[in-house]
Amino acid sequence: MDQKLIALDLDGTTLNSESQLSSKTKEVLQKAQEAGHIVALVTGRPNRNSVNYYDELGLKTPMINFNGSLGHIPHHHWDKEYELTFNRKIAFDILHEKENLGIKIIAAEGKDLALADVPNNVLGGYFPTALKSTEVLNQMNLQRDPTSMMLLVDPDKKDNIVHQLESNFGDRITVGVWGGPNPILELSPRGINKTYGVRYLANYFNIDRQNVIAFGDEHNDAEMLTYAGWGVAMKNGTDKIRSLANDVTPLDNAHDGMAYYLEDYLNLA
Repeated sequence: MDQKLIALDLDGTTLNSESQLSSKTKEVLQKAQEAGHIVALVTGRPNRNSVNYYDELGLKTPMINFNGSLGHIPHHHWDKEYELTFNRKIAFDILHEKENLGIKIIAAEGKDLALADVPNNVLGGYFPTALKSTEVLNQMNLQRDPTSMMLLVDPDKKDNIVHQLESNFGDRITVGVWGGPNPILELSPRGINKTYGVRYLANYFNIDRQNVIAFGDEHNDAEMLTYAGWGVAMKNGTDKIRSLANDVTPLDNAHDGMAYYLEDYLNLA
C-alpha cells in the first residue's frame, strides 16, 4: 500500500466524548506509523492545549493548529515552520467597540501568544486565562500580530456582530462561527482553513493528494475532507460533513470510530 498522510481532527474525531485518547486509538495510530504512514494532528485548537495529545501519541511529525494557520513541530526547531497572522490593529479596533457590539470576552492567540481581556474567565478550556497583568489583552501587551482571535458574544447579537466584522475587516480575516452551545466566533487570516496545513504537509512529505486520508466531524473540517483523496466523516459529525465525505465511520468518537475505520482501511489488524 502507498504511504498515506493521515490528517486527524482532534475534538469529536480522535478524542472521545471525555476529550481523551483511548487505548484503542493510541494502538491503531502507533500501528499506522510502524507501517510507514504519516500521522498528523490538524486541529482548530491552539498549540497550548493540543501538544499534550501530540506527546501522548508519541508523534514526531508536524502539527497543524489554529485551523491551518500554524504548522510546527512541537519541542523542536523546524526550518519549514510557518505561522500566518493578521494585523493586530484589527484586535485593537474590536477591543474599542467591544461593548457596542455585544462581545463578552476577547482573546488573541498565536504560537507563543495567549492574551485575554477578561481574567479568570469561566471558559478557560477555550479561552486563555489572564492570570497576570502581562497576560491581559490590551494595546500595551499585544506587541505582535495574532494568528487567531476568539470572541464570546451575546447570542442575540451574534448575527449582527458577524455582519459588522465582515463589513469592517472581511478583506483581511475570515469570521468562523462555532457549533455547540457556546456563541463563539473565531477570526483567522482571510481564506485560511485546515486544507492549507494539510496541503503544506502533503508537499513537504511528497505525498500525492490521492494518498491523503482525513477524518473530521465539524464545519471546520469541510475543506480538508474535500481536499483529501479520501475524506471520512465521523458518525457523530454534522449532516453537512457527512454529506460531503467519501465515507462515514460506522461508530462514533465515543466508540473509537476513527480508530476502527483506519485499522480496517489500512489493513492494520
